[in-house]
Amino acid sequence: MSGSPVCDLLLELVAIDSTNPSLVPGGAGEEELVRTVAGRLAGRNFDVHTWDVEPGRPNLVARLPGTAGGRSLLLCGHSDVVGAAPQGFRPRVDGGRIYGRGALDMKGGIAAALVAVERLAASPPLAGDVLFALCVDEEWRSAGAEALVERYEATAAILPEPTDLAMITSHGGFAWYDLVSHGTEAAGDDPGRGVDAISLLGPTLTGIAELDRRLDQGPRVEGCRGSVHASVVEGGDSYPSYPAECRLEVERCLIPGETVDDSDAEIERLLEIATASDPRFRGEWRRIVGRDPVAIDPQAPVVAAVRDAASAELGRELEPLFDMGWMDSGILNEAGIPCVAFGPVGHGEHTAGEWVDLQSLDVCSRVLEGAARRFCS
Repeated sequence: MSGSPVCDLLLELVAIDSTNPSLVPGGAGEEELVRTVAGRLAGRNFDVHTWDVEPGRPNLVARLPGTAGGRSLLLCGHSDVVGAAPQGFRPRVDGGRIYGRGALDMKGGIAAALVAVERLAASPPLAGDVLFALCVDEEWRSAGAEALVERYEATAAILPEPTDLAMITSHGGFAWYDLVSHGTEAAGDDPGRGVDAISLLGPTLTGIAELDRRLDQGPRVEGCRGSVHASVVEGGDSYPSYPAECRLEVERCLIPGETVDDSDAEIERLLEIATASDPRFRGEWRRIVGRDPVAIDPQAPVVAAVRDAASAELGRELEPLFDMGWMDSGILNEAGIPCVAFGPVGHGEHTAGEWVDLQSLDVCSRVLEGAARRFCS
């Protein structure tokens, strides 16, 4: 054990496999992690509520009631992780870091927030409520965050995703698409009958590359640009046959000023180009998920609370920043809950070398506690 309550808790959380089963068939899911956290909070002045968003995949909300109807603050994190080898769930401490699946994304932030609210629960109550939430499924469709905002409200929120102790008030969006090209299966020596679904998708692939080149010449936000790329191509059965179908997965990453509707129009145009290139082309597309970029007012009270609490810990004032990656804060903002992201230092999320810095976990926890005290007073 490290001696730090946050780090000791994180070692316990990383050891719990909470692989998102929507990403990895047969994945363990989030239930054991939620049971562990709910048991930890029981009897500590929290009103704890869990409910299944999907079978065996519960959200958790623990409310620390205030005394005078002041502003309420939600500390929110996601309980799921991407897949990993079994050793990924055997955390290790090395050189001031904790290594393991989810150590950074985002069980480190969860541990920091959980210890912060426990300290608040052991102190005289604040005027406003403090809520701690765990949401399932952030790594896929954010079903947990969507279910959360259907049941709960808060004046504002803080999301302790990894930010290297920076304050993120705006971030990018994204859209994922499936494109399908239809051909006609036939023997390879029967060109009169066969239609090659793969090659007919070629103009679409060329169009994706051209679109990305245009985006590279377009607007940027803090050095980040919109982008598009092909992710997966699947089609065909064997060398001596024409493929009846080709499926292409595409990701479009969005910056503020771009929208999912804009992206849909771009995809539609790509298929129009393929149709114009060869009348034999038959294809369609569907959006799997789409999230618009989000931004909150940099003068919002929750921004001031995080900035002031961080300044007290770090000895410097933070500036509101943009981050390209989409987070569940997008769901909260769309529901009218302005959300700041502030979390620990680390690297390698979604890789075998994922790690989080131990010292930053303690700093993050103190900042979250300080922000809550300022905001909910």
